[in-house]
Amino acid sequence: MKRVVVTGVGAFSPLGHDWPTVLAHLRSGRNAVQRIAAWDAYEGLNTRLGAPARPFDLPEHYNRKATRSMGRVALMATRASERALEDAGLLGDPLVTSGRMGISYGSSVGSPPAIADFGRMIIDKCTEGITANTYIKMMSHTAAVNIGVFLGLTGRIVTTSSACAAGSQGIGYAFEAIQAGRQVAMLAGGAEELDAIDAAVFDTLFATSTKNDQPERTPRPFDAARDGLVLGEGACTLVLEELEHAQARGARILAEVAGYGTNSDGAHVTQPQSRTMAQAMTLALEGAGVPASEIGYVNAHGTATDHGDIAESAATQQVLGTRAPISSLKSFMGHTLGACGALEAWMTIEMMRAGWFAPNLNLENVDPRCAPLDYVRGEGRRVETEWAMSNNFAFGGINTSLVFRRWR
Repeated sequence: MKRVVVTGVGAFSPLGHDWPTVLAHLRSGRNAVQRIAAWDAYEGLNTRLGAPARPFDLPEHYNRKATRSMGRVALMATRASERALEDAGLLGDPLVTSGRMGISYGSSVGSPPAIADFGRMIIDKCTEGITANTYIKMMSHTAAVNIGVFLGLTGRIVTTSSACAAGSQGIGYAFEAIQAGRQVAMLAGGAEELDAIDAAVFDTLFATSTKNDQPERTPRPFDAARDGLVLGEGACTLVLEELEHAQARGARILAEVAGYGTNSDGAHVTQPQSRTMAQAMTLALEGAGVPASEIGYVNAHGTATDHGDIAESAATQQVLGTRAPISSLKSFMGHTLGACGALEAWMTIEMMRAGWFAPNLNLENVDPRCAPLDYVRGEGRRVETEWAMSNNFAFGGINTSLVFRRWR
């Protein structure tokens, strides 16, 4: 089996678009959550909270012709992928268009405004506003397809429209493709744009935070006073590459992707199951060939939902015990849905390289129903470790676990 390493990253997030900016935000102890005034217009919507990606500029070659099939989600994904190739020293390299590089990428849905265009057609019985590109913007694999067309990739495309696991499955399936020798390199990750439609999905499940006048106090993963998730947005692309190929070209290596586990609950669409969560983590550890005792940090899915936090903490204790430090980056940037698995994987890798891990914001009193884990609090934690785990658990009972090894 081939070994797989990370050689480049491109990202857009509520915390910033490069690691120094993100790190400064993590160390500040402040989240990126804000009240979205435009959501006041929606009658019946309870939450007003969101974490938009920080503003970003596009180069001149992102002209109307090049972007006419892109909604915001595809635009962020494509630009993040271009930046990842540049970071890896592969932008313009023949490898990109050779068929030996593929894409494994996801989002929960396509661009919500395009979905709304078709909704208006059904309600108004009129196709006004529908164009040749409306469906391309709406389709669930819009990010992966637009990345491929814009950059000219001709390798395999794996599209992961699996809600909160889309980004981590993107990385996992890319890892497996390279590990099996099917591709030399892959663009892997996920993206999501912030929209009231997404907020309404969770609002109807009473799963959103309604601390609308206290955005700095929410979300609160694992806290007894948590009242639900806050949505964010962003995109993150990792360049995954076969180790020998990366070494032969003198690439900078950020980390090794050592293990990946994924499975499904097979029980309930929205009620997570500790047993199968634990199995996914175990699969990742077995794939990496590392004992649970070696994991020095866990990046939790940590959505700040009632059942989710309890089930996840119990599963983590079952597999790793209570020793490994754990925190949820959603306390800083909200739940970025299809992007979260990739953004959190990237930030986990960078924290491992730095030897410092961010705390759980707003964790004042751990819910006694959550397992007694080593929740990182305060100013974060200095930890030197060779191994870290990042977990994500999605609607539909889709579970993922990634294990990363520090590269020295």
